Amino acid sequence: MSTTGVRTEGGPLTEPHFGERTGKPAELPGIPLAPELTRYLPYLMRRAFSYVSANADSSNQARDFAVMASLADEPVSSQQELAERLEINRTIMVKVIDRLQAAGYVRRTRNQENRRSYVLSLTDAGRDALDEMQPAVLARDKRLTANLTPDERERLNELLRAVLGRPDKSPSTLTTEYLITQVFYLLRRRGDAMVSDVGLRVRNFGSLFAIGKLGPCPQQRLAHYLAVTEPAAAQIVEELVRGGLVARGQDPIDRRRYALELTDLGWKRLAVLREAVDQLQEELAETMGGAEYEAEIHTLIHALLPPERSEVTVRQ
Repeated sequence: MSTTGVRTEGGPLTEPHFGERTGKPAELPGIPLAPELTRYLPYLMRRAFSYVSANADSSNQARDFAVMASLADEPVSSQQELAERLEINRTIMVKVIDRLQAAGYVRRTRNQENRRSYVLSLTDAGRDALDEMQPAVLARDKRLTANLTPDERERLNELLRAVLGRPDKSPSTLTTEYLITQVFYLLRRRGDAMVSDVGLRVRNFGSLFAIGKLGPCPQQRLAHYLAVTEPAAAQIVEELVRGGLVARGQDPIDRRRYALELTDLGWKRLAVLREAVDQLQEELAETMGGAEYEAEIHTLIHALLPPERSEVTVRQ
């Protein structure tokens, strides 16, 4: 996973995704999430994405299914377009398509509008293979959504498809895992576009909001509020300090540790992020047909996530 640099007046801010340096999941499951943050669907979808990613099938079959299901929906004009849609590294996508073509599942046809690229489509053999893979994929998705009843799972999928503007069922939109992933990518792209002119990413909202609410606060308290590991919190703080958005002062209670506070620039950037997230929230509610549908998807995502206790209870 790459680190995307963003600039600020205080210097470059290159906050990596949580857990990138340690290689371990940063989000802690089963811990109460801050309601001030989860009221924002972009933040809640990040938690849902982290959950499905932590439980994702890393085998070739899972990636093959995602690629083939997308091509079953409609041909794609280039490998680059498909890689961007599924957020798969371009080099890896080339290898996947090469392997699927060698198996007879995918066809490359010269793009008449751009002779330097190829249109990708699924062959009849590919559709048969997709049908054979589907039961195992759906069974795994059912385990992933075990905290939901079948009706809740179906309703969540309907709402997620509405956010994507794809209300009809298709091979690629049958699983909750795929839908959550695509909605997260969509919200991230929209949010990032709203704040890119000031060198921010929408993911900065949660950490800046937390420090603004709690500060001056020790790093450990920030980690608890965000429900992330302490190494992940340290990573976040380091990048925010480097970007001039957060300052490390001295904790008045324990002078042996730091207390985190937003700088003047940090407060200004938080205001920009809050405005962008509010706007994104309003657009989502309108897309889904009203605030009641937005509230419904919040309820279902909360139900999907691991419960706030040691044992997972499967809802009947």
